[in-house]
This record gives sequence, C-alpha cells and structure tokens, in this order.
Amino acid sequence: MSLLETIHLSHVPENILVHIALYRDLKNASFLREQLLTGNAEFQYAFIDASTIISRQHIFAAVFRAINDYLNNRLRSHNVHSEIVVSLGPSNNIAEAFRRFGITDATKDLLVVKLSVTPEITHESVAKHLESSVEATPAPFDNDTLSSMSDLARVRKLYKLNQPTSKSADGQVNAVRALEPLIVGAIAIRGAT
Repeated sequence: MSLLETIHLSHVPENILVHIALYRDLKNASFLREQLLTGNAEFQYAFIDASTIISRQHIFAAVFRAINDYLNNRLRSHNVHSEIVVSLGPSNNIAEAFRRFGITDATKDLLVVKLSVTPEITHESVAKHLESSVEATPAPFDNDTLSSMSDLARVRKLYKLNQPTSKSADGQVNAVRALEPLIVGAIAIRGAT
C-alpha cells in the first residue's frame, strides 16, 4: 500500500504535478540506488534520504526550484528529478548534493518525488510502480512524520547553520521552526543566481 500524495504547486503550470511519498524502514536502498546509477528510465525519481528533510516546505522549495530550472532550460543535472536533489544542496557541487541528500545504501527513511512532466505519468502509475519497487513501510507525508525522521544535527551541519540542539519534542518543533526559513531562503537564493 502506498500513501502517495499528488500535489499541484502554486506558480507552476497546471500540467505539472508533484507525486510524493514517504517511507520508513527501507530494506532495498542499494537496489534503488543501483537503478539510479545505471540510468534505468523506469526509476527517474528523486530518491532523498528523509533524515535530511525537516518539513514539507523544505522539500517543496527544492521541488519548485527544480521545476523552475526545468521550465527555463537551466538544469545542471541530467533530468528534473536529479535536479531536485541538487537543489537541496547548499553549494553548486552536484556530486556533493547527491552524497549528502540522495539515497545511499544506508538510507533507512526515504522520501520519493516524481514529477508529472508527461501525460502518461499519473498518480496511479506512480503508486503502482512504487508499491512494486520500494520495500519499506509507507508513512504519512506530514510535518510531524518528517520531523520524527529528521536528523537536525546533520541538517545544521549540511547547511552550516549554528543553532543549539534540543532533545525534547518541543525543542525539535522549535528548532524546525527556526531552521525552516533559513534553509528555504538558502534554496531560493541559490536558485536566483
């Protein structure tokens, strides 16, 4: 069963939809990563280590930036899905963005993004493919679940942000609220150059 969510982002053409799913306890990370590395066209997704994402707004900022680059023929990577991973990175180093934010053999929680850029990519087709390909437990794509998966210390290090770490649940929520505008702003500013 998939908890795939299909979303239309504001300021994006109506025909481009974002399909997004979140998974816990991933068992076949190496298989999925291998599909990306070999260029298997059936696996053109943004496979993101969910521990690096703090909120829905965080991932949507990267998705919007990638779509904007796609529409304006400014992709720095091979396709719009890999551009989502690149857009998460705080620098222009593509390989570094994949190492830091992309799926690795050790990924346990996975965020999957697929864009409908052609009519044959539908909610049903994406859901069916993910159900047959991803060996993990589907999780709701909401801020609470993302927050529980986030490694805030790692995220701070990735974005070079110095803010104290709190171990309490309230501390986690407050930290996400403090970090989110900084991270989203960094993604937006890098996209403007």
